[in-house]
Amino acid sequence: MVDTGEHTGRSARDKFIVDEPATTSEIWWGEVNQRMTPAHFQRLRTRAEDHLHRGVVYVQDVFAGADPQYRIAVRLVTDSAWHALFVRNMFLRPTPQEQEGFAPHYTIVHAPGLHAVPAEDGTHGGTAIALSLEQKCIVIVGTRYAGEIKKSVFTLMNWLLPPHGVLPMHCSANIGEGGDVAVFFGLSGTGKTTLSSDPLRRLIGDDEHGWSAQGVFNFEGGCYAKVIGLDRDREPAIWQASTRFGAILENVSSHGGVIDFDDGSHTENTRSCYPIDSIDHIQSDGCGGIARHVVMLTADAFGVLPPLSRLTPQQAMYHFMTGYTAKVAGTEKGLGAIPQATFSTCFGAPFLPRPPEVYGAMLKSLIEEHGVNCWLVNTGWTGGPCGTGQRMSLAHTRRLLNAALGGELDGTVFEEDGYFGLLIPTEVHGVPSHLLRPQHAWADAQDYARAAGELLEMFAKNDALKEKVASGHV
Repeated sequence: MVDTGEHTGRSARDKFIVDEPATTSEIWWGEVNQRMTPAHFQRLRTRAEDHLHRGVVYVQDVFAGADPQYRIAVRLVTDSAWHALFVRNMFLRPTPQEQEGFAPHYTIVHAPGLHAVPAEDGTHGGTAIALSLEQKCIVIVGTRYAGEIKKSVFTLMNWLLPPHGVLPMHCSANIGEGGDVAVFFGLSGTGKTTLSSDPLRRLIGDDEHGWSAQGVFNFEGGCYAKVIGLDRDREPAIWQASTRFGAILENVSSHGGVIDFDDGSHTENTRSCYPIDSIDHIQSDGCGGIARHVVMLTADAFGVLPPLSRLTPQQAMYHFMTGYTAKVAGTEKGLGAIPQATFSTCFGAPFLPRPPEVYGAMLKSLIEEHGVNCWLVNTGWTGGPCGTGQRMSLAHTRRLLNAALGGELDGTVFEEDGYFGLLIPTEVHGVPSHLLRPQHAWADAQDYARAAGELLEMFAKNDALKEKVASGHV
């Protein structure tokens, strides 16, 4: 059990990419990828390495990418033993034979106790997560939140794979008994880990994957589950994995020697990190075939989107590029207790070093080529907005997903919702019919219409902003 101190989530404003001649024209520069000069990076790296040389360091050599054709070798050097364990849990461990000749493609210099000096390092404050593609090095200082390590490697994979025809995805993935693969796009707190850990299907991975011509493969060898409110009965697989020897519980409280997953006094973004083989029903090699289903998860804070709707390929691309959900408290530093509506293109804008259109074009091609079934699932609220309505029942969401992925809805009648152009099943066994059409779950139809109209306006404003950005007007 570990405490990360001040930083209990990602520090998005402190992420930098070094502006280097060979790559500068291909980077999606802006608020997500801020420029750092080579001189500033070199100074920061030297200071971090000097800091590590003063004491005991821990080194982990691991792989990212279950498909050997696309994997990269990563070395972590840190002065924190539990961060070394985090990396050992989260990524793919080399065999003894692979360990002997291990040569890292990229190195992570991790000095969480060292703080950047803004005037000298070109940072905003004492925290920095900086990537140099030329030096093949990531430097992390000023934060003990372990997710920064994980997402830095994901950013790296998002840079490396597209030129090889592989789509990197912020998604979970699982596979049915018949070999049918499903991927679940979604931001933190929308249910990727929970919904993909299904006893009826084998888990490929819970957060980061690639989609190549051969199929879907996991980038990682572990899970980093959000565990606030974790219940043994509702989520037994994650609970068991989180209470086994070797799991890391990040910012989780205990009282009288008993773990309290309900205690969010330090942060709502409590986490559990464990090797994926701590869960039963996994795809042991981390690889599956071509995806048959694409599921886009959203936690709708306004309570107006249906719990399940079928998307046309055009709608799927719109929702992928729009990435609507609600930021859940604690996922990033500075968020309040109430979820905030947000739009994160490709369901992962903070991790995209290339322009979003690169990833969108690749997904569009894959959906069209393979005739993929596309679904939108609201794991957020129903019967009213956050604070008034109720959170979607996990049991109902699982039932809807099992019906969709198992082909149960192939002969079902779908009707348009009347507001968002979404196709909603008229009946799903095991789910109350009034929940399928969200306006029927609200006490007042006019209140629903008003809330739906407000969300539509937010979509329109986001669309207009993206057009201005694309045209260079902002």
